[in-house]
Amino acid sequence: MIETTALGPSLGVQVTGIDNLDDETVIARCLEALKWRGVLLIRGLDLDDDAQVRFSRKLGPVLAPAGKEVFVVSLDPAKSRSAEYLKGTFHWHIDDTTNDVPAKATMLTARHVAMVGGGTEFASTYAAWENLSESERKRYEGLRVVHSFEAAQRLVQPNPTDEQLAGWRRLPTHESSLVWTRKDGRQSLVIGATADHIVGMRPDESRELLDELLAWSTQERFAYTHEWQVGDVVIWDNTGMLHRALPYDPSSERTMHRTTIAGDEAWS
Repeated sequence: MIETTALGPSLGVQVTGIDNLDDETVIARCLEALKWRGVLLIRGLDLDDDAQVRFSRKLGPVLAPAGKEVFVVSLDPAKSRSAEYLKGTFHWHIDDTTNDVPAKATMLTARHVAMVGGGTEFASTYAAWENLSESERKRYEGLRVVHSFEAAQRLVQPNPTDEQLAGWRRLPTHESSLVWTRKDGRQSLVIGATADHIVGMRPDESRELLDELLAWSTQERFAYTHEWQVGDVVIWDNTGMLHRALPYDPSSERTMHRTTIAGDEAWS
């Protein structure tokens, strides 16, 4: 029998009692929990890559960047060619902010965990928006924000080489509403490490506003910290959940396998 337990006051649900990932009722319950709670945890599911891809496809089309549906998350360059870039994931972010259409959801399976640190924090920008005062909402509505890969990487390398800078700037920037209103009426904040600046605002004023919103959105009442155990599967709503990895030793064996479910609604 499927049971659900809230992980925090504003987000997160743990699902237990799953014994058949092909059961359409199970999939429907998972999708519903993911939509309204943002983060879905299934302890000890222990999926291999094939099973993870099959489960992911039940939730929606699976993206395959560079022809691979499973992406290895590791700071070990021998395991992941993106190890250097992944250092940016220690900062609060939302994936795909520089794409026209963001991924709908992300699934991680823990293959190895760090002895110390290495948890993942999540924060709900749905809840953050809903708890703003009416006057604060009016202040942010109508603003537009430019997202860039460079903004996120500068948090890791504040003094980049010319070569690094040129590489970052080869990737396109993207402008979107600061407050995203979906077709179903739900609203969230499009912020995080990639948020470079507010359109038409002085740089210092823009930075202050973005930092203020990030601090508001990531306060404890809107957040959940997941401490990984081997075999855990966590799925989150990529469009409304900020997330970040907590620090751990780069020589750690910590390894996650990631699949990404394609989105179907463009940033507004």
